[in-house]
Order: sequence, then structure tokens, then C-alpha cells
Amino acid sequence: MKTKEEIVRDWLPRYTGTPLEEFGQYILLTNFRNYVDMFAEQFGTTVKGTDKPMQTATANNITIINFGMGSAVAATVMDLLSAINPQAVLFLGKCGGLKKTKVGDLILPIAAIRGEGTSDDYMPPEIPALPSFRLQQSVSYVIKKKELDYWTGTIYTTNRRVWEHDEKFKEYLRDIRTMGIDMETATIFIVGFANGIPHGALLLVSDNPMTPDGVKTSKSDVTVTQKYVATHLQIGIESLQELANSGDSVKHLIFE
Repeated sequence: MKTKEEIVRDWLPRYTGTPLEEFGQYILLTNFRNYVDMFAEQFGTTVKGTDKPMQTATANNITIINFGMGSAVAATVMDLLSAINPQAVLFLGKCGGLKKTKVGDLILPIAAIRGEGTSDDYMPPEIPALPSFRLQQSVSYVIKKKELDYWTGTIYTTNRRVWEHDEKFKEYLRDIRTMGIDMETATIFIVGFANGIPHGALLLVSDNPMTPDGVKTSKSDVTVTQKYVATHLQIGIESLQELANSGDSVKHLIFE
């Protein structure tokens, strides 16, 4: 029988087209190929895995990975990353804003609600989905250094992609008072915790799905990309650089 270590060491290169020794020790996760392309262009490096499920680019000990969309693949990439034991993994995701947020706002979550189901295969439901404090601290520092603002609070993670028509579900979201909704954050937090990988997230509000006019469209997504994605990515890069340059360990501050 294969061990988990043997499986992930074989599968991480298989899914990404990137040899284990070429991964940086600091990881950016994204759902979108254009983040990887922008990273590669900024650092003059190449995109690998263009014929694979996940694309990567690496520079300055940072590797960015486009892992796709949804809680199942979020769990998969966090399992696969246990093959390299990264120093930190930061998820740069997009989310729907549920309260006072507007498109283009940043949310630095302090916790996520496990509504996706996937994380139940890793930890009992009473275990909270929390980020690593030191990593979120780095992100907060970089945002404020750029004289920008951010929201904080909880994120609801669901495995439903199409729910904007469901008024009962929307009423539930109002009742639990979460700041945003996505499909990956809680899974990344829990599977990161299960694998002993320091983890965090910075989310970009891409739509306001609680109102009919706020639901994401192809046209509105293009606008979000043009206006806000470059800043979102740059904050992620500088946050990992700040963490690496500080020499601080993230793991001793992780919730355990």
C-alpha cells in the first residue's frame, strides 16, 4: 500500500507539471490563471503546467498555483502541498460580499464557517476553521503600508455555486452575519490545519450577490479584473516577502 507521503510527492508534479525541487517555500493559491500569468510577467519567469489541471510560476522562493475552483480541489491542493511542507500558504480568492462591502473591497478573514462539507472528511465539525495569525498579520501590515483599508470577520464557505436565486438560503446568510461567501476558504483552513501547513487568506469582493443587480456577470468580472486584481496579487506577494524577510516562524502561532 502506498503511503500518503508517497502519493502526494508523486501527484504534486503530476497535477502541476512542476518538479518538487522547483517549488518555493512560500505559496500563493488562486482560482484564476490570469493571476499566475501576471506573477510570471512581473518576475520574468515561465508558467508551468499549461497542459495540467494546475498551473504554477515560481520566483524569489514564492510559487503561485492556480488550483481551480471549489472545496474539493482546495482540499486536494492543500493535501498535495504537504509534499513540500511550505513555510506559508496564502489564498488569494474572490468572494461575494454579504454586508456593507462593495466590489473591490478586501476581506481579511478571522475565521470561516464550514458549510462546504469537504472539511468534514478531515476534522470533526466542532473544529473551527481559523487562519494562522502571523500570516494574517503580515497581510494586514502590507495593506496598511499601502494606505488601503480592509474588512475583517467570518467567511461562509459553501459547495453551492448557483444559489443566488434561493431566498431561503440568502435569509440564512443574513442571520449568521458573515462578511462574505466563497467556495474554498474554510476548506483551505481546515485541510491546512490537518496537514500542519501554515495558512491564510485575503479575499477580493467581486460581487454583491444578495441583490439582483449585484450578481456577478461576465462583464462585471472583467471590470473587477481590470481594476482590482493587480493590487490583490501585489499585496499577496509582498505579504509573503515580508514574512520571509522577518525570519518569523508562522507555525508556532498556528491554532493547535
